[in-house]
Amino acid sequence: MLAFAPYLHKRPRRNAITPDRQRAFIAALAATGIVTQAARRIGASLEALYKLRGLAGAEGFAAAWEAAIDRGIMRLEDCALERAIVGELRPLVSGGEVVAHYVRHDTQLILFLLRQRRSGRYGRDVDLRPGSALYERVRAAIEAERPSQEEIYASIDAKLDLMRARSEAALAEREDEED
Repeated sequence: MLAFAPYLHKRPRRNAITPDRQRAFIAALAATGIVTQAARRIGASLEALYKLRGLAGAEGFAAAWEAAIDRGIMRLEDCALERAIVGELRPLVSGGEVVAHYVRHDTQLILFLLRQRRSGRYGRDVDLRPGSALYERVRAAIEAERPSQEEIYASIDAKLDLMRARSEAALAEREDEED
């Protein structure tokens, strides 16, 4: 990451961002993932760094910057994954005093990470069209649970027989009351 071709100022001023300072910035950015902290570490302004990044001839510096940001994002992913798995220790306060601690797991973070890392399984953009593997698997499971046409007719006939029997019993009961 630090093997990039730094920008060489044509007439460097006293406060120029020299190749050594550019490498120090990239190293700090890779370590922290935060542009402001990396700029502070080398004593340069954000404006000067962004201006340098956009100059013709500073493509190596700009590419190293992006690689350093990617490293910071990887650290962030690791932290988020750890927080999702381990949870976050929270205090339990009573009467203004901490009486205990409990671990809170962030369900939204867990779902987000699963959707990002395992989008084929947990993603929202799962292909549910006929012919897709998931569609066919669900369809087969539903078909296996669905009763046959004969079973459906038999169930309907049984319910109709029960209704007839109840109706006939009610009618016979009324006739007995009238006599």
